[in-house]
Amino acid sequence: MPRFVDRVVIHATAGNGGHGCASVHREKFKPLGGPDGGNGGRGGSIVLVVDPQVHTLLDFHFHPHVVAPSGKQGAGSNRDGAAGADLEVRVPDGTVVLDDQGRVLADLVGAGTRFEAAAGGRGGLGNAALASRARRAPGFALLGEKGQVRDLTLELKTVADVGLVGFPSAGKSSLVSVISAAKPKIADYPFTTLVPNLGVVSAGDNTFTVADVPGLIPGASEGRGLGLEFLRHIERCAVLVHVVDCATLEPGRDPVSDIEALEAELAAYTPTLQGDTALGDLTERPRAVVLNKIDVPDARELADFVRDEVVRRFGWPVFEVSTVSRDGLRPLTFALWELVSAYRQAQPPVVPRRPVIRPVPVNDSGFTVESDGRGGFVVRGARPERWIGQTDFENAEAVGYLGDRLNRLGVEDELLKLGAKPGCAVTIGDMTFDWEPQTPAGIDMPLSGRGTDIRLEQTDRVRAAERKVARRERRRSGGDE
Repeated sequence: MPRFVDRVVIHATAGNGGHGCASVHREKFKPLGGPDGGNGGRGGSIVLVVDPQVHTLLDFHFHPHVVAPSGKQGAGSNRDGAAGADLEVRVPDGTVVLDDQGRVLADLVGAGTRFEAAAGGRGGLGNAALASRARRAPGFALLGEKGQVRDLTLELKTVADVGLVGFPSAGKSSLVSVISAAKPKIADYPFTTLVPNLGVVSAGDNTFTVADVPGLIPGASEGRGLGLEFLRHIERCAVLVHVVDCATLEPGRDPVSDIEALEAELAAYTPTLQGDTALGDLTERPRAVVLNKIDVPDARELADFVRDEVVRRFGWPVFEVSTVSRDGLRPLTFALWELVSAYRQAQPPVVPRRPVIRPVPVNDSGFTVESDGRGGFVVRGARPERWIGQTDFENAEAVGYLGDRLNRLGVEDELLKLGAKPGCAVTIGDMTFDWEPQTPAGIDMPLSGRGTDIRLEQTDRVRAAERKVARRERRRSGGDE
């Protein structure tokens, strides 16, 4: 028997970008024909796509890890690596995406709606793309960027026109089963319904959907009983219908008090998305009351007695029905369609969501420098941290190129303003350096061997070999005297 799963946590891992290639063109009579290393391919992204044929998050319950393919490494002869294909993941209509902090990232409503859950890493540049007037034959290439790794929570909120609310065993599942082709589980004990049941109801030439959700008890807005597992599924319903059990034998319960208890829980519940899908606030949705089980003589008598009281106190339309004898079902279905149609027409049309472009302020440097409290400094920013991941620290020329980029960005000037001293520890991302100030920006960089950087060899420190030569010279000069 298929299971209904409406909340899962997935581990999304986007593809890594391919590394760039460091290559030099070689052919007969042209041993050094210039750099020709290609760029690495970008990594595949993970994209959530709404599919009307998917109705549950069950697949993610058993397979929570979603991994996109990585990009390929570049090659010589200016051949770029293949890009990793984006992984499209099908999700049901009404899926809400939250991050690990509980913040809402996306509300996926409508067939074909897309959301990039994890972005693939950019491919590294090959040495052909890194060539410049000052660096004509780079002996290095940039590494591919790591793909985004995120833990996301997917919540499914049932998309239905009418939501049936009521105490356990009020007859909601029975009502759905007789006005639609749905076959929910029906039993004579409370909380039979553990998952929402969706049915399609026909009212003449018109059709609408009805959702039977788990029973509600006082304190549900605070998590009592099925609590939020129930309330989450009524946020998208255009019309709410109170199904009242008129044949209950529980002491202290009557139709009016049941409705008041339900309304108190609805008022106390705070939806995840305010104004969800242009339906307005939950307390403003149209209501109707169904007095159920009138096939029982005492229940019919009670329904006739409280009908006028319910209309006077709440002002909602009231219907007396029986799911056993099927009395009052046809007028109910047509009345519900009229409520749904009127409310949908009264709401403003849903405008397709446009991408939001947030320009970077003119005075935004793109990084920050803070003291770590131990004499060192920490540099934070998207670009510096990305450059760290793209650098091959076993290649001295690549390290020099990183220094050029940081210097042009203004990191070195900011360190000097904050009082950084030569040799102090500077941390960027997961890498810590011994900082050496005033690194030239590479405009008139002297030529050196491939994979090396002469600037890294320029230092005022006297090396051991130089001290040994100086000692020999002193001894020789002393002997000559």
